[in-house]
Amino acid sequence: MTNYVIDPPPQACAPVAGGGLFPVRRIFCVGQNYADHAREMGGDPQRNPPFFFTKPADALAVNGADAPYPSLTHNLHHEIELVVALAGGGRDIAAEAAEALIFGYAAGIDLTRRDLQAEAKKAGRPWDMAKGFDVSAPLGLIRPIGQTGRVGQGRISLTVNGAPRQSGDLADMIWSVPEIIAILSTYVKLAPGDLIFTGTPAGVGPALTGDVLHGEIEGVGEVTTRIV
Repeated sequence: MTNYVIDPPPQACAPVAGGGLFPVRRIFCVGQNYADHAREMGGDPQRNPPFFFTKPADALAVNGADAPYPSLTHNLHHEIELVVALAGGGRDIAAEAAEALIFGYAAGIDLTRRDLQAEAKKAGRPWDMAKGFDVSAPLGLIRPIGQTGRVGQGRISLTVNGAPRQSGDLADMIWSVPEIIAILSTYVKLAPGDLIFTGTPAGVGPALTGDVLHGEIEGVGEVTTRIV
């Protein structure tokens, strides 16, 4: 017997390499964290403070699940990203202390309604409906940091139906993972269960119904989804 007036929603979770589930609290994303991607989106690749947006926890698609082509868009884009899973949190975290809060890493894809995002940018409106729609965050297995070690360099890539589309190196991130955690903690109090998508390299482009997206991050893992 509980005091809930309706059944509470299920806990969003992500599978962990070696077994177990990682309970997901919130999903934060960093915009334009690779200079080449900032340029292709018309931004300034200089080292300006990073900006953040969010996705709901239940936007995750795990275990290679299909991703339905979302409504109200004619320009769905893929963005391969390194994802950081936190086992600790706090406010005003020092970059030097950030790595101790990391549970592990995963490969993820930030699906984006690019046309809706462009309209929102032009009107000065939020990006929520461009970024935070259903099944907009495919995620591979989370590998504990004990398996990966510190992740700061390595190839990050994505193919569409086997054809190369995105390719870069984690070392090309403008803001490193510890810096991202530290800066984000000045905006919000981070907590165990938070995920951070850390930005994408150049080469973002359209994904069509039937396309198979496959991303790989050296030393971290893979993520696959099919647009249906």
